[in-house]
Amino acid sequence: MSLRNHVALVTGASRGIGKEIALALGRAGVRVAISYRTNKLGAQKVVDELRSVGAEGVVFPTDVTDSARVAELIEAIVNRFGHLDILVNNVGVFDWKPVVDSTPEEWHSVVASNLFSVFYTTKFSVPVMRQKHWGRIINLGAVGAERAFGQAKISAYSAAKAGLVAFSRSVALEEARNGITVNVVNPPVIDEKALSLEEAEKLIDARFPVGRPATGRDIAEAVKFFASEEASFITGQVLNVSGGWML
Repeated sequence: MSLRNHVALVTGASRGIGKEIALALGRAGVRVAISYRTNKLGAQKVVDELRSVGAEGVVFPTDVTDSARVAELIEAIVNRFGHLDILVNNVGVFDWKPVVDSTPEEWHSVVASNLFSVFYTTKFSVPVMRQKHWGRIINLGAVGAERAFGQAKISAYSAAKAGLVAFSRSVALEEARNGITVNVVNPPVIDEKALSLEEAEKLIDARFPVGRPATGRDIAEAVKFFASEEASFITGQVLNVSGGWML
């Protein structure tokens, strides 16, 4: 599944799932643009890891909730690499709070990070992809987003991810004839607070029939497939990478 010489932008790739996606694409021969907002050290470490496996990575600081800065980001990537073929929208802040306790600013921040940012990066990337009549857009959703699944204390996140699915399918229809596919990979949503061993075991039993939680590499491999030539006839789809959670 070589993607050699393709260029990808992975947003929020300084740590976590974004980091694993960047590394998976890099191992497949992709030249990776890594965007970050605050974690400069983490982003540089990812670039160092990419270089250690013979891949090319470049760091681009930006705020993907700012449309003007996103336009500058895409222009900078094209100036650096000459083109942009793969867009992975990984950024998405998570706020664990009931509606009545959320401020308007907090709610807007979550929606802007998870949904507005995807509109901005897509808007400015698609014209570049059209030039080669080839493009892959992979958006990170959340398990159940395609069913507009709700969960207490994450109303803004749930609403944004459901909107992201509808947005992705709309763009898939608009860009299909331009050689651009758009798909969604849904990782599970996990409360990241520290858990005891007993609590973790109960969580696994309750949520993951396969017997373990998802890893960043699980998500990255699904993203890599959607980015590949082998997935050229797949668009507008949602893939839950959840170990059977919520079947």
